[in-house]
Amino acid sequence: MSSNETMRAVGLYQYLPADHPESLLDVEVPKPAPTGRDLLVRIKAISVNPVDTRVRASNSKREEVPRVLGWDASGIVEETGPDCTLFHPGDEVYYAGSIVRPGTNSEFHLVDEMIVGRKPRTLDFAAAAALPLTSITAWEALYNRLGVSSQHAENSGRTILIIGAAGGVGSIAIQLAKLAGLTVIGTASRPESSAWAKSMGADHIINHHEAFMPQVRAIGIEYVDYIFCMYDTAVHWSSMVEAIKPQGKICSIVGTAEPLHLTQLQSKSVTFVWESMFTRPMFQTEDMEEQHKLLNRIADEIDMGRLRTTETRRLSPINAANLRKAHALLESKVMIGKLVIESFDRSPVE
Repeated sequence: MSSNETMRAVGLYQYLPADHPESLLDVEVPKPAPTGRDLLVRIKAISVNPVDTRVRASNSKREEVPRVLGWDASGIVEETGPDCTLFHPGDEVYYAGSIVRPGTNSEFHLVDEMIVGRKPRTLDFAAAAALPLTSITAWEALYNRLGVSSQHAENSGRTILIIGAAGGVGSIAIQLAKLAGLTVIGTASRPESSAWAKSMGADHIINHHEAFMPQVRAIGIEYVDYIFCMYDTAVHWSSMVEAIKPQGKICSIVGTAEPLHLTQLQSKSVTFVWESMFTRPMFQTEDMEEQHKLLNRIADEIDMGRLRTTETRRLSPINAANLRKAHALLESKVMIGKLVIESFDRSPVE
């Protein structure tokens, strides 16, 4: 491969508001080559997550070369590194990538095969791109962090409260929790988000702008066994402390600048744990390949009709204008499900 080959991408030099015309730009960057266990993937579709918007608005530095964001993709394996054993050129794949490597908003992308899954056969590339980051997050939160049993019978009578149930992670978490046999209480505050969470399988809906405990009691549940928080940990802390069952478990994916009073959990002997799906690839953990396995499991469940994609909006092509639009929509806090963008526009960069 020639070292001067380039590819189209969407990148940034400055960390600016989404409505700024230079917040995300159409750029040309060097086309990478795979080494080790890396796959070179031809990107067919991407989706946008809150992490994209947080990174874009994260600091005031100026990049010397364009920084490419994006942590969700589906595509076709173009080339494999010499040490690859899981995939071959031509395989259709989907994955979320690593926060410490260049992102997926580019025509070609390098990713370690240990965090890549086979694309669900029953979905097109765009619908598949909606799934990886949220599926990994929900799966790890439920099974690795909260310790939910995979045995349906063991979860009879157990309840989980999912805060932010209509978002991307919540939409998958509801489905996985129902497959595990849990009773699911989702939080939402608008009729359309409540309806979406119900369509994903939530048994009950409560309003996250009100105290949880009275609403949980009103549906005949004294305490919840598990809580999975995807929206403002500090704001909901007191309600979570009240609603969690003695010896229950709380998991959050939302960091906070405010201190959390963990001693409030002491009398109930409650476990609190964080989930970040980037932990395994960021630290190259010895169990990193578990993300490959769980993505394949998700694909199987999709293909068997037991799970469904959470795509709710699709844009085309993949370019800076559409990515700026997508970032602004996510930051408006009204997005339900997942937004995906498919297909690179091959017109020249202006």
